[in-house]
Amino acid sequence: METLSQLNFARVYTLGKVKQSKETAYDIKPSGFNNTIRWNTGHLFATMETLTKRAIPSYEPMHPEWFPLFVPGTSPGSWEVEPPTMDELVRALEEQPERIKAVLKDNLQNSLTEPMAIGKFHQMETVEAIVQFMVWHEGIHAGIIHALNRATAE
Repeated sequence: METLSQLNFARVYTLGKVKQSKETAYDIKPSGFNNTIRWNTGHLFATMETLTKRAIPSYEPMHPEWFPLFVPGTSPGSWEVEPPTMDELVRALEEQPERIKAVLKDNLQNSLTEPMAIGKFHQMETVEAIVQFMVWHEGIHAGIIHALNRATAE
C-alpha cells in the first residue's frame, strides 16, 4: 500500500504545480521545451489511464477520446480537435487517484499478462512495478510543469 501512497503524494504535488500555472501560459511552448502545460497535464492523465489498463486488462479507462492528443510523440501543434479545457483536465487529475487506487490496491503483487519494457533497459513484470513507474513518470512531468511555469513567468 505504500506504493499507492506515493502515487497520491506525486499527484498532490502535480496538482499544486498545475494550479500555480497562469491561464495565459497553458498553451505557451517556450524555446527548449517540447510541449506545453496543457499537454503535460493531459499526458499525465492519459498515461495513468493507459498504464492502469495495461496492468489490469479489465479496467475501462476514462476519457479515451483524449488519448490521441496526449500520447508520447504528440504535440499541440498537431492537434486537429479542440483539447479539453484546463478545468476539465484538473478535475480529471483530482478524481483519478482514488479511482485508480481502488482498482490497483488488491492487485499490486499480480504478474502482468505480458511484461512491459521501457526500451532495452527496464522491464516491469508486476502491477506494483507499473505503479512505481507511474510515480516516477508523474514526478518527471510535474518537474516539467514547474519549469514551464518559471519559463512563462511574466
